[in-house]
Amino acid sequence: MNYLDPQIRDFILFCAERRGPEWPVLYDEMARVAGQRQFKGLGRAELKQLGFSLALDSLDNTFEQVKQAMAEDQQV
Repeated sequence: MNYLDPQIRDFILFCAERRGPEWPVLYDEMARVAGQRQFKGLGRAELKQLGFSLALDSLDNTFEQVKQAMAEDQQV
């Protein structure tokens, strides 16, 4: 597994807890939460600086990060 910033993991899990882990509902929730800065004030720009993009051309990487966050959460 690649390194996943804890803030990104927590952001993903926060969104999954609100709307569920199913794709694309989770993607929509992540976009909504980032757009409104509902998680620790993080918006799209801050998430991108941490290595997490919601851009359509980055969906493969975004989906992999979501799977990794879910897997790490299952291990706890």
